[in-house]
Amino acid sequence: MIAVDWGTSSFRAWRLAADGAVLDAREAPRGILFVKDGKFAETLRTEIGDWLAAGERHVVMSGMIGSRQGWVEAPYLPCPAGLPDLAMALVRVPFSDADLRLVPGLTCTDAAGVPEVMRGEETQVASTLTEGASVICLPGSHSKWVRARAGRIIDFATCFAGEMFAALRSATILGRMMTDAPIEFAPFDRGVARSGEPGHLLHHLFGVRTLGLMGRLADADSAAYLSGLLIGHEIRAAMPRDTEVDLIGTDALCTLYARAIAACDGRVGAVNAGSAQRGLAMIGERVRWD
Repeated sequence: MIAVDWGTSSFRAWRLAADGAVLDAREAPRGILFVKDGKFAETLRTEIGDWLAAGERHVVMSGMIGSRQGWVEAPYLPCPAGLPDLAMALVRVPFSDADLRLVPGLTCTDAAGVPEVMRGEETQVASTLTEGASVICLPGSHSKWVRARAGRIIDFATCFAGEMFAALRSATILGRMMTDAPIEFAPFDRGVARSGEPGHLLHHLFGVRTLGLMGRLADADSAAYLSGLLIGHEIRAAMPRDTEVDLIGTDALCTLYARAIAACDGRVGAVNAGSAQRGLAMIGERVRWD
């Protein structure tokens, strides 16, 4: 089987053995935003054509390739949903070279009835599902906080975290005093601590500027402080009390979130336990292929 995680900016694919072991892997900056004129079939052949020529006929894809801007839109599946539900709801894609299917995204509503959606993260979370209860955080541009129980994703909430950081840094007055220095722990921790003090996030944000103006925050530390401030507010709002949080994401982001969770009196469980490749393999095992 071939597993494909096709997102907005990147393309990743794995050729899998019958037991899910990885036989080969590919990665390219060929996300859906970089595919011109809807030439998704041609792009797929370019990236994995040799695997198809070698006889692979079963392909499962997840991510933004199944969005309205992707190849074929795979409708969102309502929560609660687990691996069997995802496998049953796969969407066929017309493709002459193989039996190609898309994993649907998931949807739920928050307490006020406002819709939530995810597309791609469900495959990573699916690889971690157990019969117990868990809370999983997937840090990123749109961080997801997922509640799972008895092998199913119950519901989730999205925080506009990474994209807000990028926007504030590049398009507001806060960014004018920032340098491209790497994120250091000390100013990051200081931002997390500030998120727990009185005052709204909007008030705390202006402090990034005034601390710099008054010489109390170095330009090289401003980005790290802003990151800690945003992540701290996110965690304090989204993290359930007295619950261990598992993390799925890049090592750098998981390290920052683990520090912030601990500073906010939370507990971190498994880190980077999720895998799109493993989730796709587990979904593929449940498919009735033609």
